[in-house]
Amino acid sequence: MGVLYLVPTPVGNLEDITSRALRILREADLILAEDTRTTGVLLKHFDIKNTMWSYHKFNEHQAVAGVIARLQAGETVAVVSDAGTPGISDPGFLVAREAVKAGIDVVCLPGPTAFVPALVASGLPCDRFCFEGFLPVKKGRATRLAKLAEEERTMVFYESPHRVAKTLAQFMETFGAERQVAVCREISKIHEECVRGTLQEVLAHFTEAEPRGEFVIVLAGREENKKKSTNE
Repeated sequence: MGVLYLVPTPVGNLEDITSRALRILREADLILAEDTRTTGVLLKHFDIKNTMWSYHKFNEHQAVAGVIARLQAGETVAVVSDAGTPGISDPGFLVAREAVKAGIDVVCLPGPTAFVPALVASGLPCDRFCFEGFLPVKKGRATRLAKLAEEERTMVFYESPHRVAKTLAQFMETFGAERQVAVCREISKIHEECVRGTLQEVLAHFTEAEPRGEFVIVLAGREENKKKSTNE
């Protein structure tokens, strides 16, 4: 049996990749890349010339059987997404699940993921939190927000730049204008920014300044907001 490696790649600064990740990518018989163009830039930068397959949400169900067959034949396969840790709002879960079912070793390397630095830098409690990733765009969105209305842990969301303002406005309706939030964008990149305050204040900021880049929204849980109000 071969080994399936889930290899985190930088969310911005290329210096964030680990020496172990580079070794695995150099030694792998096959690299599964969410976008071969994006991963190609990374591999070229570190002079890695291994075989790549395109592996993304639109073809993973068709491709997974072939990947498992190669692993069963003894090959080493590395999975990478465009940025961060595969499986966290990116392809990776399906092939890991099928490899586990087939008795193949699955190893996830520690490394970059966008929500951890955003959560820790938010100033909100990070000892207990729930990761929500991307909310449903349409169907199920209101239902999901309603279920989160009583959530006491800090909540972490991913969002695209063109929906940030709309999402913050919806959060105001669900959680109240005074709920504390931190919106982080472009983590580890040149224009990295973290805007903290109430939902009303942060929405006003991104209404005036056009949202650009990749976003992580860190929202205080119900109890944290309640305690803050009591202390005031």
